[in-house]
Amino acid sequence: MTLRPNADHRLGGRGVAVWDAIVFCARSGNLRRTVRIALVVGVVLTVINQSGAFTSGHITVATWIRSGLNFVVPFLVSNAGLLSGRR
Repeated sequence: MTLRPNADHRLGGRGVAVWDAIVFCARSGNLRRTVRIALVVGVVLTVINQSGAFTSGHITVATWIRSGLNFVVPFLVSNAGLLSGRR
């Protein structure tokens, strides 16, 4: 049993390309780099955007969601950069 999708996958033949992109981004060197970028940029964005909520003590669920997205977005963008440089 293989986890690699075939060309007839539901993505209209793009399944292999998507799977290859996931495998490429999950390589230890690439993952280490993108996670490091996400952590640094996420902390900076959270301090800039949410420091008022944290210092005032008015933290809501929305504050935590926004703070989490401050880490997810740079992770996705850095992976997109990896993939665009791969072409």
